[in-house]
Amino acid sequence: MAKRAQPVSAGPGYGAAGFLAALVLGTLAAVAWRAETGGGLSAADWAAVRFTILQASLSALISVGLAIPVARALARRRFAGRSALIALLGVPFILPVIVAILGLLEVFGRAGWISSLLGTFGLDPIRIYGLHGVVLAHVFLNLPLATRLILQGWQEVPAERFRLAAQLGFDARAMFRLIEWPLLRQVIPGALAVVFAICLTSFAVALTLGGGPKATTIELGIYQAFRFEFDLGRAALLSGLQILIATAAAMVAIRLAQGTGFGTGLDRSLRRWDGRTTIARLTDTVWIALAAAFLLLPLGAIVASGVPGFAGLPFVVWKAAGVSLLVATASTLLLLLAALPMAAAIAQGRHNIIEVAGLLGLAASPLVIGTGLFILIRPVADPFLLALPVTALVNALMSLPFAMRILVPRARDIVERYGKLGLSLDMAHGPFLWRVFLPRMRAQIGFAAGLGMALSIGDLGVITLFADPDIATLPLQIYRLMGSYQMEAAAGGALLLLLLSVGTFWLLDRGGRYHAEV
Repeated sequence: MAKRAQPVSAGPGYGAAGFLAALVLGTLAAVAWRAETGGGLSAADWAAVRFTILQASLSALISVGLAIPVARALARRRFAGRSALIALLGVPFILPVIVAILGLLEVFGRAGWISSLLGTFGLDPIRIYGLHGVVLAHVFLNLPLATRLILQGWQEVPAERFRLAAQLGFDARAMFRLIEWPLLRQVIPGALAVVFAICLTSFAVALTLGGGPKATTIELGIYQAFRFEFDLGRAALLSGLQILIATAAAMVAIRLAQGTGFGTGLDRSLRRWDGRTTIARLTDTVWIALAAAFLLLPLGAIVASGVPGFAGLPFVVWKAAGVSLLVATASTLLLLLAALPMAAAIAQGRHNIIEVAGLLGLAASPLVIGTGLFILIRPVADPFLLALPVTALVNALMSLPFAMRILVPRARDIVERYGKLGLSLDMAHGPFLWRVFLPRMRAQIGFAAGLGMALSIGDLGVITLFADPDIATLPLQIYRLMGSYQMEAAAGGALLLLLLSVGTFWLLDRGGRYHAEV
């Protein structure tokens, strides 16, 4: 198929992937070039590598494993408030990590709600620090993403498949073997790869919940090499190793993903005739209730602690909120300009190199990218004057892997269904893109844009390297308030950050949430 005429040109996709690879590898090379010759990685570094792979693997397996029954239950059930619940279940993933951790500590910490409840029965409090704490936080942050990815795949199955299964009297085993397992075989490898890569580059979670040197990740090792030792050679080695691990995981996921979809339907409203037994109803209800409690209780804790300081927020916080919105808007536009042509190219053939390039944003360390850009920009311009554009660019790069997982399955389905028809009608490239491809990608574009906007608003990463006393994003301003012990104002700023993240995601994701209902 890749050698024949295609409805959409793959050239822009290769161009975007090439720019992405040049940005990631070029900044890594700049850091390595400025580094002094060192002695390689120490035993502590290799211990960090082993711990990183262990916690990322456990976090990915648990997150995706729990997401399967939750997504299945949401796909089968219709109830009042379902769309609102789906939107709320996605909130933890778009939360700034430090805010999410504060919410988890309020609920699961030593002095949290659950530990206090256990204390009334004479039981020991929960110990949240260490490997289990890191995995708990990663599951909290990534279970919503895995659920949405799997749920989106479930909604792509034509309604006629379920109607036919009901007419043929399929039992639960036949339904799983002929419909559900082929679907899961397509979406699970990609979801595992994305969650694994997210946890691979974990920084704030391991820093706050790791509990000591035994729970050090690669990203923490990179941070220590920069901040305390300024050992650029060690940082470059760790970053390169991190990219290799994530790339290997991406290649395995691509090889494991099988199938080309379930064919074309009549776009009827999706009805599920399976799962009408009492046991099935009870099971689905329990999964939805447990997931909602696990994900929404920490959000309630954030709101409860932030309300007292919200009304008296200083002007600098509101100014920082405006800066964050400006940076996030630019970042989202850059994200779509890269993700859409890459998804279109992947949809038309075996362009695995583009799909692997799409995961580089998760594999690479933002600290290394930021430092490399600082080194490259400094000879020609003042890096601090370009702090906001650089932040927008890096944020778009970090959000690209998520956008790719959202856009690629739908893009493949559109090309498979309508590509040959478009070519037969002489609608190649521009006409096919504007009249067929983009209109039918509307829901996925909204979902990807909302996710990218929310992640950019809450990011506290490369901006710390280019921090300006007079210009700060909202997460950086909250960090400064915490550093000056203005905890009430910091909690109010965290609540404002939560409202902005959820609000922008909801506005841009309306098409995606509507799509999840049909």
